[in-house]
Amino acid sequence: MPIVCLGLNHRTASVDVREQFAMAEGQLPELLEQLCKTTEATEAVILSTCNRVEIYAVTGGEPEPLLNDLRGFLLRDCEVESDDIFYELSGPDSVEHLFKVASGLDSMVLGETEILGQLKAAYHLALEHKRTGGQLNQAFQKAFNTAKKIRTETQIQRGSVSISNVAVELAGKIFDRLQDRTVMVIGAGDTSEKAARALLSRGAKSVIVSNRSFDRAEHLANELGGKAVQFDDWESEFAHIDIIISSTSAPHYVLDRKKLEPLQRLRRHRPLLLVDIAVPRDIEPEVNFLEDVYLYNIDDLQAIADDYLRLREEEIAKCEAIIRAKAEEL
Repeated sequence: MPIVCLGLNHRTASVDVREQFAMAEGQLPELLEQLCKTTEATEAVILSTCNRVEIYAVTGGEPEPLLNDLRGFLLRDCEVESDDIFYELSGPDSVEHLFKVASGLDSMVLGETEILGQLKAAYHLALEHKRTGGQLNQAFQKAFNTAKKIRTETQIQRGSVSISNVAVELAGKIFDRLQDRTVMVIGAGDTSEKAARALLSRGAKSVIVSNRSFDRAEHLANELGGKAVQFDDWESEFAHIDIIISSTSAPHYVLDRKKLEPLQRLRRHRPLLLVDIAVPRDIEPEVNFLEDVYLYNIDDLQAIADDYLRLREEEIAKCEAIIRAKAEEL
């Protein structure tokens, strides 16, 4: 029974397209159930991150009908001009792609490690809801093993290896120094936490954490030696903030031009760096037209990621050889 993969990522679709397909974690059990009921999939895993949405599935028949069903499943509530944004893989190609994703070879930041945790979470959710079987269980376990082998036997992770760290590199380009800078993190998830820790390690003075759940904000702030504020009270801290990193799961803009424009006047022309690493986006693009405001979204980080890509390209051949060997074993 062949494994198939249908998906889109940062190479095939821009952020304004990707955000239409983003799926909240809480929706995934229901979506998996719908997928298995309405298509020929006998097993399925859905991976949804800021840079990709992919469905891995198993069929008892030919792969083409299932791939067509999966495309229709993803397009059901989305309005896109063309379905050329999707890639379709089956058999050995889908397995090798899964291994590349797990190893960070298909990521915006080559060799990054966050995707492995996201892939494991997607797999375990499907496993817990009994949506996987022998085929996907074996493929995903082999993918995790392959990622570990690549981490230990190659230098693919040399340099900055996560979106969080790339965001910090960006801050270093905007400000001469990060010392004495105050950072606000909106959203207390894993990506936000890593960004906050990276900024503190580079010398940032303090971190303020704001989150819909104040308990989570307080917990993260305590771990970082920072300060938690209620989600609706972050504006009271705005005059002192130099960098905002936003990564929530909100379905709408958290920050917009109408809200920020009057607040920015109080800052006396001090620069403000906004890094929006959420999909759907947290910050309205119009904010970038405000004076002394620098807004970067997830796609804008690609330029910095490309710098690190050049450092790692020589390791790609080693990684691909490992992946081919592991795929043949499977």
